[in-house]
Amino acid sequence: MYSDLKQAIEESSRIVFFGGAGISTESGIPDFRSENGLYQSVAEYGAPPEELISLSFFRKDPNTFFKYYKENLMYPGAKPNAAHFALAKLEEQGKLTAVVTQNVDGLHQAAGSKNVIQLHGSALRNYCIDCKTDYTDEYILNPVVHNDHVPLCEKCNGIVRPDIVLYQESLDYDVISRATDAISKADMLIVGGTSLVVYPAAGFLNYFSGKTLVLINKSATAYDARADLVINDSLGKVLGSVV
Repeated sequence: MYSDLKQAIEESSRIVFFGGAGISTESGIPDFRSENGLYQSVAEYGAPPEELISLSFFRKDPNTFFKYYKENLMYPGAKPNAAHFALAKLEEQGKLTAVVTQNVDGLHQAAGSKNVIQLHGSALRNYCIDCKTDYTDEYILNPVVHNDHVPLCEKCNGIVRPDIVLYQESLDYDVISRATDAISKADMLIVGGTSLVVYPAAGFLNYFSGKTLVLINKSATAYDARADLVINDSLGKVLGSVV
């Protein structure tokens, strides 16, 4: 069904996958930036997601921040889907060199991918903002010490925050460097599950100068005209059938 993609993969040896929320929605993790997510956050919390998970909101109202975060960005029961497993298999075969993801859920690693570059950090990593003690995601959900919804450090009572890039925070320079280096060296770039509207991440496509650019997304993107192959379908269905 996707013979062109299958052939392109067979002819490539340095594939990079660049993904967004669309790959995780198939694992039951809603896209908080979707129309439904926007409507829900404004109706229930009085502000859009971009404000609720911003650095200034975290500082101003940590209780509401954590209530929203735990209810909308944490899905400890989520499992990798066919797309995650297909990418891990491509890496195992020596074809895929890196996964560059905007997601913070850790599902790529759970599926077996080793070289995963997480642009926006990881919800699985957490730390005290005062003494820097590390905590698991389980501690955020069920903290031993807390002030209502706010998890507090067992050692110093400081706030324990997720190691993710909040709105108003900059991406880590080393992470950016690793991502752009991988993309610039790729002979094939598969972009999936992202509308390519969130910057600076969307600008990373400009570093690609390889042979084949593939866009897999349920809806059209502003970059479709630049792609060698555009597939408007679910990632799990597409990658699961060609790998």
